[in-house]
Amino acid sequence: MQMSIELRRRNEAVHFEAKNDEENTVLIDGSPKAGGQGLGFRPMELLLAAIGSCASMDVVPILAKQRQQLDDIRVTVSGERSDGEPSPFTSITLHFDLFGHVDSGAAQRALDLAVHKYCSVGAMLQSTADVSWTMRIHGTAPDEESQR
Repeated sequence: MQMSIELRRRNEAVHFEAKNDEENTVLIDGSPKAGGQGLGFRPMELLLAAIGSCASMDVVPILAKQRQQLDDIRVTVSGERSDGEPSPFTSITLHFDLFGHVDSGAAQRALDLAVHKYCSVGAMLQSTADVSWTMRIHGTAPDEESQR
């Protein structure tokens, strides 16, 4: 399966727009050191977003197959980078907040499978970074929780 992304420069510095074959776009910008102006995701932030979304897109159907009631999911991804140039990630942690009636054991199995077996982005990053996850199960959806 082949994929392609087209990048177009948006200003005189290092601000780009990436477009896929379906015409979806993402704005990308460099660090201030590279001339960036905070006008989009930095490339390494895109990697964190990629692993978080990849794992989430796997865990949702896994939990559904386990007949777990997942009302919502929120993921926070953080990464530690090495010093120097280049500075790849040395560790990445995904924290999953699961909302609904989800069994802890089922969630642990689903997250292990999603993060360490099925996520293609994680498979690529695991050769250079320690990829781990944590979770917290909330009994109510975020909107319901904030109304209490």
